[in-house]
Amino acid sequence: MKTKSMLISLLMAAMAFTFSQCGGNKNDDSHHGHGEAVAEQPVTEAQAPAETVQPQFAVDSRFQEQLATVFTAYILLKEAFVTSDASKVGVEATATTKSLAGADMKLLSGAAHNDWMTYLNGMETALSTIASSSDIEVQREAFSTVTENLYKSIKAYGLGGATAYYDFCPMAFNNQGGFWLSDAEEIRNPYFGDQMLTCGSVWERLK
Repeated sequence: MKTKSMLISLLMAAMAFTFSQCGGNKNDDSHHGHGEAVAEQPVTEAQAPAETVQPQFAVDSRFQEQLATVFTAYILLKEAFVTSDASKVGVEATATTKSLAGADMKLLSGAAHNDWMTYLNGMETALSTIASSSDIEVQREAFSTVTENLYKSIKAYGLGGATAYYDFCPMAFNNQGGFWLSDAEEIRNPYFGDQMLTCGSVWERLK
């Protein structure tokens, strides 16, 4: 119970900190796409990436390479969300689905295989929703599901050396908060695009 309480306290503290970084003052027009430069925030201890998390399972390096290919496709999808272009997002969702087909589940066994089946189903279903919708907000909600399952996949199997950054924006989804993955520490928010491009912080670093 103490551990759970500590985790909740840390989450709330991080959300409060990030909220202040994302324009808690609603009268600040620099966060609403008026073309003003957003000042770079100094990296603090609260913002700094956590210690790199190592994979849960020891798996065939070929599967890690295949998962890294999925991650690359996901990054292109994330960047499409940054542009807020629903049509482009749909195209990249289809491409990400194709990359998933290249991940050979036969390279996994036991619990690793069973978990992958769950993650794969979650990603495929959400990507199908993204590809078939022209509503950017519906697409973004499904994107959060893709993110959740890919995040769990990377934590479970690793990327064979590549690094993934797990980012968080407390203002996404009506201030409920939203996560996404990135291949760089730079924040490029897929939930608001150029309205609040740099809103968020690195939550975790994965390999």
